[in-house]
Amino acid sequence: MQIAILVTHIRPEEKLLVEAFRARGIEPDIILDRDANIDLTAGGEQIAPSGRPWADYAVVLERCVSTSRGMYLQAILNAWGIETINSYATAAVCADKLLTTLALARAGIAQPNARVAFDEASTLAALEDLTYPAVLKPVTGSWGRLLARVDDRNAAESIIEHRQTLGSYTHHTFYAQEYIDKPGRDIRAFVVGDETICAIYRTSPHWITNTARGGTASNCPVTPELNDLCLRAARAVGGGVLALDVFEDPSRGLSINEINHTMEFRNSSAPTGVNIAERVVNYAIQTAQARVESAQ
Repeated sequence: MQIAILVTHIRPEEKLLVEAFRARGIEPDIILDRDANIDLTAGGEQIAPSGRPWADYAVVLERCVSTSRGMYLQAILNAWGIETINSYATAAVCADKLLTTLALARAGIAQPNARVAFDEASTLAALEDLTYPAVLKPVTGSWGRLLARVDDRNAAESIIEHRQTLGSYTHHTFYAQEYIDKPGRDIRAFVVGDETICAIYRTSPHWITNTARGGTASNCPVTPELNDLCLRAARAVGGGVLALDVFEDPSRGLSINEINHTMEFRNSSAPTGVNIAERVVNYAIQTAQARVESAQ
């Protein structure tokens, strides 16, 4: 049973995953996304950078830092019938905040109010509909980059003007979200398959609580309410191995903010006492075994 891990480079998370695979007696192939040279008109029998045919892999665990590289590789492999964690369908929804919002709305999942607009006048109208303060986000991105809390119309006009000068079309899509007055923290919950395996509080004096931006992690109990919300949200975007950002709304309870399909977890195992890498590897092995059995 062959398993591969697709990476841009080896981070602490990938080292932990390799160790967990080795503990199960499996040596995964590490494939660097920059080494890929794929004939799109051929199929999975062509040779991967590892020296094996792509079709030899029972499952490929996608861990690319580059969202675009990871998603294109998932799309190719899934088109060839090769199992990936996560699937391209899941990644495509989670990588785009607008698509995530639509998926959660279809499933009736609690989330902050959000609007989309495409020029200055309509974006200003959207922010005023939400009322100030509000949050402007790029539809794609991670680590809390380019998030802006907009406190008034003057600030909004400045931010919109800056975004309009940026080259990417994604910066010209204005995703505006209701500002939630968090209690100095939010929750990041980890879903693997059909289980919310653990969660952390991310606490910060800043309104952006990402640990990549200085937030501190502590254990958050996985209550039945949190587990139910996270599992329903995970199913809404396609399921797999996901990290969900959850807000504690003072008036409406828990709500989903965003969902990450290629999660970092280096700061979360210690406070929760859960070996996240081990749980991901167990899920990958179970997925691979099911794939092998179905092919027999």
